[in-house]
Amino acid sequence: MTHATGRCLCGKVTYEVTTDPLWVTVCFCHFCQRATGSQGLVEPIFDRPAFAITSGEPRCYTHVSTGSGKNVFVHFCGDCGTKTHLTFERWPDRLGVYAGTFEDPGWFELSPNNTKYIFLDSAVRGTLVPAGFKTFRQHAALPDGTPLEPEVLDEVLHVR
Repeated sequence: MTHATGRCLCGKVTYEVTTDPLWVTVCFCHFCQRATGSQGLVEPIFDRPAFAITSGEPRCYTHVSTGSGKNVFVHFCGDCGTKTHLTFERWPDRLGVYAGTFEDPGWFELSPNNTKYIFLDSAVRGTLVPAGFKTFRQHAALPDGTPLEPEVLDEVLHVR
């Protein structure tokens, strides 16, 4: 059985996951850019029962998505401010983890079989998106949750 652990910067909030991710989303939307202070977010997605807080009590910030109009719940350490995971009004049975908070941020697979790149229209200059992966100019689903068809790149995309 898969077992991976993670924590906030100060270590007061810790967590574990007990399965591989259902899939991995690499997101370049403005929300993820602001939330990470980076070009975007690598976000493995899990069924909620596969994730557990093992110490500490994360705080929660509620953000209304500009795309869906639904709440996104950002869970973070009240002491150091590190965001550890996201839950969603739109998908109440799913949870996304800020990949950089895992003890080993590279423990899970990123492959064309399990990874999608979204919000390419918001990607910052210099972003590279590998060939062969599912990509979306915006979100991968309509506001009602209906999945959209991906574009699969034939070559590496270098955002200029």
